[in-house]
Amino acid sequence: MKRHLRLRDSLFASVCGLILSTQQAFAFTIVSPADGSTLKSGQAVTAKVDLGADSGIVKVRYYWYGEQAETLVQQDDSDASIMPPQDKLSGGGFSGKDSISSAPVVAIASLSSGSQQTPPFGGTLNVPKDAIGPMRLLAVAEISRGRLGTRTVFDEVIVKVEPEAALQTIDFETDKPLQLGRTGQSSAFGHVDSLGKVFELPVVGEFADGVVRPLASPASGTSYQSSNSAVIKVLNDGMLQIVGNGKAIVTVKNRGKQASLDVNVTVNDEPNEPPVADAGRNKTVKAGTKVKLSGLNSRDPEGEALYYSWSQIRGSKVPLLDVNGPEASFQAPHASEPRTYRFKLRVTDKKGADSLPAFVDVTVEP
Repeated sequence: MKRHLRLRDSLFASVCGLILSTQQAFAFTIVSPADGSTLKSGQAVTAKVDLGADSGIVKVRYYWYGEQAETLVQQDDSDASIMPPQDKLSGGGFSGKDSISSAPVVAIASLSSGSQQTPPFGGTLNVPKDAIGPMRLLAVAEISRGRLGTRTVFDEVIVKVEPEAALQTIDFETDKPLQLGRTGQSSAFGHVDSLGKVFELPVVGEFADGVVRPLASPASGTSYQSSNSAVIKVLNDGMLQIVGNGKAIVTVKNRGKQASLDVNVTVNDEPNEPPVADAGRNKTVKAGTKVKLSGLNSRDPEGEALYYSWSQIRGSKVPLLDVNGPEASFQAPHASEPRTYRFKLRVTDKKGADSLPAFVDVTVEP
């Protein structure tokens, strides 16, 4: 009797699992490539989505970003190589402003697909040739609402990209030797190097396939070493910090290759500790509500005034207001199921010292 009961329960569980596995996703979802998969640089992959219960989808656009790269405003199908006046694209889309340079920036879709493509709203998608390390694939679906216009939903996966070609050389893309600082000059909001300043060096590698790839991020396999930590200190995520005057040699290594850079630091020796960025706690909000991001708990050890810089690094782009203020805000977009938006905050003190980045996730629910 017990054997029959176990058999019945096993069959019931199998049937339920089969039903669940064949059910459609509740909302728009990227099916392929799968989250966490490993791809090759330049590889052609098949993009496939499950529309779920999101009806009225007329177009899906796909965008590649580095894992920590800023999310740009999505481009319409029009040519965005020339920016029309007032940062408006001819197809009706709008560009955004870079959080650091304030220059107009717009994302170019790697693939734009409709219902007639195979598979529907998907198709062949090429991994960027110069990609390496973690990459985000963002799929933005445009939903028609008739006279009410359109709205969008999105899904995003993170994949790991590895080049098939071997690394031949690695080098710094900067002046050699690198001179940091202008002794005796005052600095404001990071325009002049000073003690405590945090910075990143551009590092690139040339591979056997002739492609030059960015290698500054440790996620690409790069490690850093400073010969004099009393002058240049190695921090997390490939960041370096000026901690004193003098000379240091910064060495990078990746895939058995290495390069070194002589760094000379001559800054105003006024003691200065870098500020600390605090982007607030992760939060969950309802679609349609106004969301406030708070950096008010950011602090400077010397009590200096702070300069703020907010940017978005996950999720479909939202219009972020007051990006250079302590409190940025945005309107939570429509969501068919919970979707996560990630934001980055860096602060700079009056002497020019920068903080390490701080991050906050905002999950938007229907």
